[in-house]
Amino acid sequence: MMLAAGAFVASGDLSASGVCLATLFGAIAGDQLGYWLGRLGQTQLHRRSGKSSGKGGSKNSGTALRRARAILQKRGDMGVFFSRWLFSPLGPYVNIAAGALAMAPLRFTLWAVLGEMVWVAAYVGLGVGFASNITLAAELAQDTTGLLSAGILALGLGAWLYRRLPRMMRRAGQ
Repeated sequence: MMLAAGAFVASGDLSASGVCLATLFGAIAGDQLGYWLGRLGQTQLHRRSGKSSGKGGSKNSGTALRRARAILQKRGDMGVFFSRWLFSPLGPYVNIAAGALAMAPLRFTLWAVLGEMVWVAAYVGLGVGFASNITLAAELAQDTTGLLSAGILALGLGAWLYRRLPRMMRRAGQ
């Protein structure tokens, strides 16, 4: 939708400020809804997220919630920020987990808004830039996100290996 809205901005049918503000406010409202649902239902969520499946949800949603909780506990603010645009499939689960973990509302909102601003600017900007070929813009957005995700994963794995390799070498020598 944002890519298409960006194309309408490029053609002059929509205003850039109107599209960006509407998209940003919608994204912020969704983030806040998820956060407060998590906050209000934190006891229930803590109970259910420990189970792999059950009446309350699928195995995948429980797994995603556990992954989101791990991201928040390990990365905190940056977990919220990157889940808005780089790891966006985890975004709704991070919202709920942030609420359930009682992350400070102002802190959550600040990092969520900053992440949403990047997301809106990137997608609407791609729509404007590639207005004549919206399919290419969508593929470029997916490829860029995949490349950034792979790069971050490679850096993280490299850092983990750098820390673990000396211990592994010592164990192998024993």
